[in-house]
Amino acid sequence: MQLSFWKLHGCGNDYLYFDIRHRDPGLNWPAVARQLCDRHFGVGADGIILIGPSASHDARMHIYNSDGSRSEMCGNGLRAMAKWLFDRQYAGVRQAIETDAGTLYPEIVRAQSGKAVQIRVNMGPPRFARCAVSSLWDDETPWLEAPLTVSDREFTVSLVSMGNPHLMIFGPLWDVQTMAEWGPKLEHHPWFPARINVHSVEVKSRQAMAMRHWERGAGLTLACGTGVAAATAAAIRLGLVTSPVQVTVPGGLLEAEWNGTDRDPVYLTGPAEEVFSGTVEWDDNQAGD
Repeated sequence: MQLSFWKLHGCGNDYLYFDIRHRDPGLNWPAVARQLCDRHFGVGADGIILIGPSASHDARMHIYNSDGSRSEMCGNGLRAMAKWLFDRQYAGVRQAIETDAGTLYPEIVRAQSGKAVQIRVNMGPPRFARCAVSSLWDDETPWLEAPLTVSDREFTVSLVSMGNPHLMIFGPLWDVQTMAEWGPKLEHHPWFPARINVHSVEVKSRQAMAMRHWERGAGLTLACGTGVAAATAAAIRLGLVTSPVQVTVPGGLLEAEWNGTDRDPVYLTGPAEEVFSGTVEWDDNQAGD
């Protein structure tokens, strides 16, 4: 069968979007993600996002990472989805989109010629309780600037959930080689049975940080919206920065805001761009497992 798709990105964090609001073909979507996200033998992307129907909101977001695993949410992917809906007049300036991390609320803050350019997302409140990050814990203990050992090396890490789990290491920004070496080891640490997103964070000033990302199920990415939100909340809680924070990621610049209490949401503002659209021939019978 022919599958229509759109490729969009937020600060280089790119996804292939499939519109299943009116009909879900019931495909082997993990196999679709693994094959089409391959940057050499497929279209190339960090994952795929299905734009599904919602009974009470504008749409429902379903995410598959490039390795076929599921993800609860993606801030960059959500901004790009909001752009896709707005540009086609399927949703307005203020939207409500269901995700596996709950309902989130993107807002188009700048548009040109009827196309969304900058989108601000209410990402929901951060959770510092370690039970929100790993199923191995059942208590509300926060885990900020605490020790974690992997491969006989001790790291000082901070854990935050934005509906999906994040591990931050504050200090000098890791280069690509260091991120590629330690990212997968930390992602698969026994403390995190569902794996974890890993971030190197360097505080540049009271209102500026730089980050590099290793995302579970995708590896090195140019941006991670939920990771930026988690790192901003952790840095504010630790007294390292004050809101708003300009965060430089390999793919561009994002702005994060948080008022500092557990009930306050983190707001993330940044760009989204549509790259191209196309169709692919797909046969589930030839897709493998």
